[in-house]
Amino acid sequence: MSQPQPTPAANPGLLERVFKLREHGTTVRTEAIAGLTTFLTMVYIVFVNPQILGAAGMDTQAVFVTTCLIAALGSILMGIFANLPVALAPAMGLNAFFAFVVVGAMGISWQVGMGAIFWGAMGLLLLTLFRVRYWMIANIPMSLRVGITSGIGLFIGMMGLKNAGIIVANKDTLVTIGNLTSHSVLLGALGFFIIAILASRNIHAAVLVSIVVTTLLGWMMGDVQYHGLVSAPPSVLSVVGQVDLAGSLNVGLAGIIFSFMLVNLFDSSGTLIGVTDKAGLADEKGKFPRMKQALYVDSVSSVAGAFIGTSSVTAYIESSSGVSVGGRTGLTAVIVGLLFLLVIFLSPLAGMVPAYAAAGALIYVGVLMTSSLSRVKWDDLTEAVPAFITAVMMPFSFSITEGIALGFISYCVMKLGTGRWREISPCVIVVALLFILKIVFIDAH
Repeated sequence: MSQPQPTPAANPGLLERVFKLREHGTTVRTEAIAGLTTFLTMVYIVFVNPQILGAAGMDTQAVFVTTCLIAALGSILMGIFANLPVALAPAMGLNAFFAFVVVGAMGISWQVGMGAIFWGAMGLLLLTLFRVRYWMIANIPMSLRVGITSGIGLFIGMMGLKNAGIIVANKDTLVTIGNLTSHSVLLGALGFFIIAILASRNIHAAVLVSIVVTTLLGWMMGDVQYHGLVSAPPSVLSVVGQVDLAGSLNVGLAGIIFSFMLVNLFDSSGTLIGVTDKAGLADEKGKFPRMKQALYVDSVSSVAGAFIGTSSVTAYIESSSGVSVGGRTGLTAVIVGLLFLLVIFLSPLAGMVPAYAAAGALIYVGVLMTSSLSRVKWDDLTEAVPAFITAVMMPFSFSITEGIALGFISYCVMKLGTGRWREISPCVIVVALLFILKIVFIDAH
């Protein structure tokens, strides 16, 4: 007589119907470990994002809660509707662009700036609905995509160095080295090296460990005030729904809106392809199961994120850490989302993290993003020059928009000047012409 098959411990009917665990060769326990691993690698965003958006005048306690909420919502939706082990959260880079450039340097109110993020997210959603997103991903050259990613990395790294006090403004040389003996500089540098060393040893919680250690050291030095560990979530009314949709529909902000949309398009799409490829779910062309649903989820999450008061939402490359320990289904992402919901009750911790404690995370993210420059064909100047211009002009002009604009224009100039105009895709021509029109008719006036 045959023996009955053992029944999995956790509700096999529901989980099998939704996530198809057996089909993907995984178990609830494996997915839970993968979810925890991914969460530990990206939870730093709940401490870093409020600091960055706080520089724009937003309520950091409220932003802490909304960051947790949108990360939870996006991750859970990705898990349920796309069944992918990919977690979502507010994008690093675009939050710094919003706070330090759009609000800080341009003097635009954060409500209007958040409106620009909203319209950029709506543009991304429309591109997804009308399938233009797929066309743009396929037709914008690798050199420009790498230049954009690396430029944002350099921009984020510069912000990290500034927040740590490692570099400071100088009227003669623009920037110079800071006071390397100050404890903020030393702790900021220590935080970065903790992350780099632990990450190189494959310790997934490297960023979280760094923030905890440097914050504790700051507390010992009197920089940090302890306000408790657990509390009821603070009110989010100061940021939720405060987006100025009408004020942001300004022709002068067209380039900003377009930049938010374009960067989010490449960032999220590239991450989705990278993580699914690592999980063995993508084919040789980068396509993966339920791709349409995944792109819809990340687009809708960005729209929702702007409305409730966070920067653009994107798929997180840190999701690959969960994949590396066996995560293969959306259950991984759902567990990440549930953990972000629990973190909401730890809001007192967010106010304790000093700027230099989060600076190491910014510098480290800069390292990761800038590493993609290795993919540029440096022996082909028609590819190398646009990638270089795109990357360096973001930190040097203090604007992601200008870096993207000059990158697309220089790509067309190099290809036309060398007689290789056939290599310019219609997509690149359209984007370059739009930026030229912006420079001539908006920037010039």
